[in-house]
Amino acid sequence: MEDAAVRKPAFKGRAKFIIGGLLIIAAVVYLVITSTRANAQYFMTIGEVKAKGADVVDRELRLSGAVLGDTIQYDSSNLRLTFTIADIPADNAEIEAQGGLAAVLHSAVTDPSREKMNIVYEGVKPDLLKNEAQAIVTGKMGADGNFYANELLLKCPTKYEEAVPEQAGNN
Repeated sequence: MEDAAVRKPAFKGRAKFIIGGLLIIAAVVYLVITSTRANAQYFMTIGEVKAKGADVVDRELRLSGAVLGDTIQYDSSNLRLTFTIADIPADNAEIEAQGGLAAVLHSAVTDPSREKMNIVYEGVKPDLLKNEAQAIVTGKMGADGNFYANELLLKCPTKYEEAVPEQAGNN
């Protein structure tokens, strides 16, 4: 009987340890899932945003498009930058099928039938902001039809276009 009495407290101690460990694991999993959902941003093309209309107003979104150089306006006294981007495909396979990013950006800028979106950004004007640059903007769609960006990233593929193949060919 003494053996049974000794074993029960040891089992109770292990059970508490196992239950405590499971609770800690559950809490960590819960925190990871909720923080991932909170930080997730819905990526859409300009065409999708326009199709959804009022459903996307005041939602955190991420858009990508080709900068129309003649629409860039910058007020340095207020640090207010406005420009227009044209719709480009979101699928990398489709971009490659159309000749690469530089070709897609050029096509988007020169095609008057492409969907377009006005961007409003408060901040310093980036050096790479120019015609046919790829703008990746994060922010919210306004009820007025403008996209209010709080983050602006730019890629200028024409700056790097063909650089690697030329170097490889000179060997």
